Order: sequence, then C-alpha cells, then structure tokens
Amino acid sequence: MLMDVFILGVKLLFPSTFLLWIILTSSFTIPVVLSKTDSRQVSALNNMYQYLKPSSKLEGWKKDGGDPCGDDSWQGIKCSGSDIIEIDLSGLGLSGSLGFQLDKLEKVTYFDVSKNNLKDNIPYQLPPRTQHLNLNHNKISGSLSDMFGQLTKLTEMDLSFNSISGSLPQSFRSLSSLSKLHMQNNQFTGSINVLADLPLDDLNVANNQLTGWIPDELKDIKKLETGGNSWSSGAAPPPPPGQKSKPHTGRSGKEAKSGLGAAAIIGIILGVLLLLIFIIVLFSKKRSSPSSHFLEEDRFSQRQRFTPLSSQELSSGTRGNMCEDFRDSSSATEKHLQTSSSMVLKRLTSERRKSFNEKELTNPPTSNHLKSFNDKEFANPLSAKRSSSVHLAYYPLADLQNATGNFASSRLLGEGSIGRVYRAKYPDGRVLAVKKIDSSFFQDRQCTELADIASKVSKLHHPNIAEVFGYCSEQGQNMLIYEYFRNGSLHEFLHVSDDFSKPLTWNTRVRIALGAARAIEYLHEVCSPSCLHRNIKTSNILLDAELNPRLCECGLAMFHERASRNLDAGYTAPECTKPSAYTLKSDVYSFGVVMLELLTGRKPFDSSKPRLEQYLVQWASPQLHDLDALEKMADPALRGLYPPKSLSRFADVTALCVQLEPEFRPHMSEVVQALVRLVQRSSLSQREDLSASRRIDDDY
Repeated sequence: MLMDVFILGVKLLFPSTFLLWIILTSSFTIPVVLSKTDSRQVSALNNMYQYLKPSSKLEGWKKDGGDPCGDDSWQGIKCSGSDIIEIDLSGLGLSGSLGFQLDKLEKVTYFDVSKNNLKDNIPYQLPPRTQHLNLNHNKISGSLSDMFGQLTKLTEMDLSFNSISGSLPQSFRSLSSLSKLHMQNNQFTGSINVLADLPLDDLNVANNQLTGWIPDELKDIKKLETGGNSWSSGAAPPPPPGQKSKPHTGRSGKEAKSGLGAAAIIGIILGVLLLLIFIIVLFSKKRSSPSSHFLEEDRFSQRQRFTPLSSQELSSGTRGNMCEDFRDSSSATEKHLQTSSSMVLKRLTSERRKSFNEKELTNPPTSNHLKSFNDKEFANPLSAKRSSSVHLAYYPLADLQNATGNFASSRLLGEGSIGRVYRAKYPDGRVLAVKKIDSSFFQDRQCTELADIASKVSKLHHPNIAEVFGYCSEQGQNMLIYEYFRNGSLHEFLHVSDDFSKPLTWNTRVRIALGAARAIEYLHEVCSPSCLHRNIKTSNILLDAELNPRLCECGLAMFHERASRNLDAGYTAPECTKPSAYTLKSDVYSFGVVMLELLTGRKPFDSSKPRLEQYLVQWASPQLHDLDALEKMADPALRGLYPPKSLSRFADVTALCVQLEPEFRPHMSEVVQALVRLVQRSSLSQREDLSASRRIDDDY
C-alpha cells in the first residue's frame, strides 16, 4: 500500500523522473524475458516428465513450468540461447513412454533415449528437425506409423533391440538425408523395398522377420547386415510399370557429385582468368601496333566461344527465339525462387528450349549469365539436367484388353459414378486395377485431356493415396491404371459378408480412420491449390496387405462435377444441393459418414431399416454423446471388444465432422490431430489384431 502511494506521488510531482524510471526498469527486464526457455518447448518437456518413470532419475525436471535453458539445470538437456537443441537420457533406467508433444521441440537435433526400459509405441509426434534419433535397447512395441514424413533432416536412426513389429512405413521414403539406419533384433515383417532410394551407407536389418528380396540398390552399401531373416531366393520380380531400378547412391555418391560440381566451378574460374589475360594481352598489342587493330579484333571474334548467338547450328529465327526464351526463363526462375519449389514451370515445345530452361533452374540467372554457356550445350540438349517429373506409362488398349479378358464381367471389381474398375492380370504376374472412365465426361480432345489429368493425378504422393501407374486413351476409351489391392475396399470389409474376411477390430478401424484422414488432409492443406475430392466413401478407401488405407479417385473431382449428380445416398452434405456447391467442408462431412460406418457397421443409407433409421447420420447424430446409447450403436461385429473411452472420443470427432453447418465442421488437420490424440491416450497396440483382421487365403 505504501509502495503504491509512493509511485503515485512520483507520477504527480515528477512526471519526467517517473518516465525515466520506467525506461530504466524496462531496459533491465527485457534481457531477462529473452533468456527464458521457449514456452512450447518447456511444455513438451513437462509432458515427457509425466510419462517417464521414475521421475527421480530426471534431476531438475518439473511437472509444470521451469526454465531448462535459464537458471535451472535439467538432466540431459542442452540449449542454445532460449532453444533446446539436444536431449540425452541414455542409460538412466527409465520406463514408461515419451508423451505426445515431442513435435513442439522444433530445434532439437539430437534425441537419445537408448538403453532404457521404455514401452508402448513410438509417438506419432517426433522432433521435426532431429538429425540423430536413438531409441535402441528398449522395450518399444507396436508398429511404426507414417510418422517420418517430416524428418527430412534425419541422418542417423537406431531402433535396434526392441519389439517393434509390422511392415516398414511408406514415410521412410521421405528420409532423404538418412545415411545410417539400424533396425536389427526386432520383429519387422514384409519387404525393405521402401529403403531402396535412401542415401544409406550403413544399414542393419538383421534378426527380424523380413521377407521378399533385397533390392539391388542396397547391395552396394558399405556396411550392410541382413542375416536372420526369411529372404526369398531366385531372381527378383521386375519393378512396377514406370519404375526403373537404379544404382544405389549413398552419401559418398553425393559427395562425389559435389566434388564434380566444385571441379567444374574451378574450371570455369580458370577459364575466365585465362580470358581476362587474353584480353589484357590483346589490348596491350592494340596499343603497341595500331595497324593490326582490325586484324586482331577479327581473330578475337572468331575465337570467341561464350556467346550462344554465335552458334553455327542455330538459325537466325531460332537464335531470336532462344534469347526471348532466356528472358522468359530468367523471369520465371526469379519468380520460382520467390514463391515455392512446388510451382510448375511453363512447358516449352522445343527440346533445345526445354534443355535451356532446365539449366536455368539449376543455375539462377545473373547479369552476365549469357556468357556462362557454350555452343556445345545448345547443340546437345542431353547435356542439360533432365526433368525430375514423374514418369507416367502409357498402356496400349490391346494389352489392357488381353489383361482384362476384353473387360469381362468376371474381372469387374466395382462400379462407381464415373465408370467401372477391372482387374488386369499380365502374363508376367503383374496385377493392376484399370479404371474405365465413361467417355461422356470428355470433350473432343479426349487423349490430350486424359493425359493432362493423369499427369496431375500422378503428382499426388502420399502413403495413404492409391498410386497411378499410367493411362490409356484409344478408340474412345479412356482409362487410368492404378496399383491393385487384393484386400479390396473398406466397404467390402464392413458391409459385405463372406468367408474370406474377419471383422475389423476396433484398433484397426481407428488406424484406418487416421490414415484416410491424413490422405484428405494432404489433399486439402498440403496440395496447392487445395484439391477437393468430392467422392469420399468407404468403397473408395482401399486396404493394402497390412490393412493400411489407400484413398482412390483423388484428383478426379472434375468428372463428378460434370456428372451433375450428387454422391451416393447418405454421403452428401446438406449444403450440396447441386454438384457445384461442394467445398472442402463437404469432404469433411463425407469423411464423418465414413467414421460413422466404422463405428456402427451400418451403411450410410439402408432401406431395409425402419424409416427413422434409414439415414445413418440422422439416426446416429443425436446419440453420439450418450455413453449408454453408444454401446448399443457400436458394430455388433466388435463383440464389445473396445475401450469405452476410445469409442466415446471417436464419436466426439465424428459428431464434429457431420454437423449440419459447414462452418462448424473442423479442418482435416484438426481431425488428424484429434485422432492422433485418441491413439496416444488409448495406447493402442497396432500389432495385436492385424492377424485377426487380415483377409487370409491360406486358411480358407
């Protein structure tokens, strides 16, 4: 109270003094604020502390708050300024798990929790910039989810001596910097083809349950350990259409490329120096012998090799176009550097011009860029770096007719709103899915339009999206060629009863929902511009051999708009009174209906049900927050084998997605986060039911 009176008196009697006092105190307090550890990172460590046991091993750690980069000293934490950059908790005898907020540790590059007794699954969220990840010699179980898509800076990962099972996730393909990978002494199954294109120098997959063939790309690795697995003998099958095997280029290969680049730069510099010396000598001769000026200048013009306009292989018209293309390419390259690396450059019609523009992208233009090329580079287009665009195969109609039995009804896999899907089997054993699109959806130039559509669809790359291998457009027939999944669709598992499949367990259903949500999140929030699906339903969610979901018909929204009809009954959002009214939130609604099918085992519309129960959303929505009603709504095929809390949380997410007003529905990234939290809280083990749920022909 006395202090308040004192401050008030100073303000009234000495206003200038009070202002000076504020400035001085502020100058002293600001550095203190800046020295505090980033609050998000502190929150992540607080979360870890709650899950790791015993807490007595973590000296200095706190359940709430704290300042590990300030005055506090936290066991195993190393900082740089206000950021945590290293976490080393190796050999402390810790048990429990790692929590679910590791993605907040955005500056951590070294993460080591090896030689402990950690259990459960590896968290979905990992430090996004980590370069060294060490989890070896623990008791980690479960299977690896697609958690590695953002870890592009990871160089070393050690998961050895655990109990991790299942196949290697497709997100391993994103580990573009990985040079060392140890996974020995686990229970991994399936093939290791996903590792083929990684820059590995040290790979150990010994003592697992891996099958298939060791890819040729991996056989040249310096340190390779593969014993103790069930590898196939004999020659490996040919790669899928559109893929070519290529020699392994590990980190040493990259260094070699880097070395060649340095040598080329040195050569250019030496060439420029020699040119300068030559010019100096020329001008010195010019001053000493004026009468030879024109002769020397003529000789110099004949020797000059650095201007593309002097090429004897280009006509005058081509030279003019080339210079114009250079100006266009320079501005395009500058715009490319200012926006994003995903921007698609304008396709050029001339192979020479294409080669020139690709060279431009490799070397951004400078003021004297024209002098950095010689005539040979223009005479031989192959000398420029080739485009890295996806190769899309063309399948002749005759081959597809033979492979599908001339599109026999016995090869029909399904029929949708835009066409039929057939099973194509080739003499070499390859099996593909052929989507035959109704010709009424195309304009006059069918082949050109389908080629453009197929090219765009082939650029959609996500572990939970079905891959397009190629296309065919002949004699009025238009087809897209997809990879084939023998397990069929989610619709068949949920609604088609047969003797070849067993009911999906609850854990598997949650995993399928999460994978499908991630695929839609990719279309909505990663693709630029956003990609509307317009046809999300269980028959468009295919299941691979490990029951991982693959969303199909991605990038084909234009056909559904041309169809001038809505989705199948029960999937259409209330606001979609016409096809053009579809939005991203309409996709969210359709996905919510899929979640309801997973929850209840019912179809979106079932005319055999009583009138008030025919539309699934209308019947289920009022009951999604009633725990007693939920137990009655749950799919009877589950036989009550599910955690009640997990069922309730799944229903909460579903209720958000199927709200009547689109503005109240969540974004797909929020749906993904909610499902991830559900998995984390329930400590779902993804290996327990895979054998029980998988469709197996060997037993029948």
